[in-house]
Amino acid sequence: MNKAVQFFKDWMLPLAITTGISLYLFYHFTPVLKPYGAVLHQIASEGQRLVIAVLLFFQFVQISPHDVRLRRWHLGALLVQVLGFFLFAGLSAILPEGAGRMLLECAMICLICPCAAAAGVITRKLDGDLAATVSYLCLTNLAATFLIPMVIPMIRPASDLGFWAYVARIALKVFPVLVLPGLVAWTIRYTTHKLQRRLMRFAPNSFYIWFIGLTLAMVLASHALFMNYPGGWALAGIVAVSVATCALQFFLGRRIGKGRVDSITAGQGLGQKNTGFLIWLGYNYLTPVTSVAGGLYAIWQNLFNSWELYQHEHKEI
Repeated sequence: MNKAVQFFKDWMLPLAITTGISLYLFYHFTPVLKPYGAVLHQIASEGQRLVIAVLLFFQFVQISPHDVRLRRWHLGALLVQVLGFFLFAGLSAILPEGAGRMLLECAMICLICPCAAAAGVITRKLDGDLAATVSYLCLTNLAATFLIPMVIPMIRPASDLGFWAYVARIALKVFPVLVLPGLVAWTIRYTTHKLQRRLMRFAPNSFYIWFIGLTLAMVLASHALFMNYPGGWALAGIVAVSVATCALQFFLGRRIGKGRVDSITAGQGLGQKNTGFLIWLGYNYLTPVTSVAGGLYAIWQNLFNSWELYQHEHKEI
């Protein structure tokens, strides 16, 4: 039994990736399920949002509101995201339509995309600073909410949407799964101490909840790829961009963080992205094919996380 549990812990993320892709392929190639495609996609999308909210709830349960504050590495990591976003957005705005512009758009959204809810789960497993990760998650969601509406209209103008309409749409996408879990968790913290202690004891097991979240993320990623397949050369370019931005952000995060704990924490904070948001942003506000970058980024970041967790677990044995 212990060997089976250890095997699942070692290979949980690759298993979730494989499960999610397999579920989508089963649906895609089963004619009788075709009429239910929109419903199944909605279930996967809303199900992932629910899992994100649950993961954040268990992270907020473990920390105090006083722990949510700026750290020294937050500024450096945020500058990487913001400056990279503005750089690629500026280059994209002056290029004509084509493959080069599409790849720049993929790079810019991979950079500005907020920190993932699962970053805190992985950070805790790697003995990083959970509170610092949650603080950075809040910071990046706030930055994305206001910066994206400033920049996207310069690249893909939408006559029916003004700045505050963009802000409202993005806020409605990210804040319900960010703010509500925190409010519920901290209400429990200050009103029902016995329940909070029980939730804190269970909180380490929330890592396994991410299996469901990642499986659903892979369903959405597979859908993005199949529905917006850009062709062989374009796909190769998107693969290269998603790999490069993923590797660069994990690397720079590790460099920005000083000391072992901050290095782990900043690496996860900068490198691990809310790819569901990334897919949604590309599909709705850029060109649908850019959403493929979000699906591929989800694969690369979780393969890297799986390797990190494996190294960490077996170093302790």
